[in-house]
Amino acid sequence: MIQLNTPEILFALHAVQQASALVKKVEETLVPGALTKGDRSPVTVADFAAQALVGHLLDEHFPADPLVGEEDSAALRAPEQRDTLERITHFVGMVAPAATSDQVCAWIDRGSAVSAPRYWTVDPIDGTKGFLRGMQYAVALALVVGGQVQVAALGCPNLNFEFLVSDSAPMQQAGAAGSLILAARGQGAWATPLSGEPAFRPLRVSDRTDPARARLLRSYEKAHTNTGKIGELVQALGVQAGPIGMDSQAKYAVLAAGRGDMLVRLLSSRQPDYKEKVWDQAAGSLVVEEAGGRITDLHGRPLDFTQGRTLARNRGVLASNGHLHEAALQALAQIGA
Repeated sequence: MIQLNTPEILFALHAVQQASALVKKVEETLVPGALTKGDRSPVTVADFAAQALVGHLLDEHFPADPLVGEEDSAALRAPEQRDTLERITHFVGMVAPAATSDQVCAWIDRGSAVSAPRYWTVDPIDGTKGFLRGMQYAVALALVVGGQVQVAALGCPNLNFEFLVSDSAPMQQAGAAGSLILAARGQGAWATPLSGEPAFRPLRVSDRTDPARARLLRSYEKAHTNTGKIGELVQALGVQAGPIGMDSQAKYAVLAAGRGDMLVRLLSSRQPDYKEKVWDQAAGSLVVEEAGGRITDLHGRPLDFTQGRTLARNRGVLASNGHLHEAALQALAQIGA
């Protein structure tokens, strides 16, 4: 059982619980039936509100710790964004009743830091299109110390908790409890229903060793990867099962639970020099490792969280149950990924 015995672990648990509940409230209030084509206003409100809330909570509990986050408030301060900022402040005020627009902007801007010997990193909504479709997205928070992720939490409001701990439950089910995944270095990876009192269950990667039977997790959005190279990788490994498409770091939770076997982030041909952002990988990487899996870049190098706001020394990401990792690295080298 994970020991909720440090301020950092408790902070990660409660911050992601509160941010996930806030984001879910935005989803339920603004998304259903309210969108026109191309309307991203609900995800904008949820994204900024969640980062502001984490910044606010960090001010209360770890005021000296830097935060590396995806958003900043510059655009929100423009006069034409006044209505959006007011909506963000309204939702943050549900948790922090005294919040003002200026305070909300300051809490958001806490995320403008770069990496330090000790820092937190947050992706307030990972999987924005999944959020807008009512599918998978995640609130991701991690503590990095000395370049190593030490504590990680993923809040996945639409990822059925029973799916992670049962062989029969569907991934997404109306009315089902979402999932909160918590990992601490040396203490394993655990899942609990997102709301209510914690009831942690351990997560463990699969023991699959045959690449032909591997279940590949991949981005739902084709623009996020190189679909041609994915096809070549599947062919090189002899994979027979169809891929599991889903958004966000929720994929790492599914991999950690043994419901998938491999995840690969190949570089899109549109962005061949793209560098992964620390907030996109930090939390999920520890969840996979603590569940018994392995995560590296496409060349087998450990992910380096010391290079500012990106994984500047890495190229892409490969995560697996560990048993399949070397075969996957060999196949990636073979196809020139």
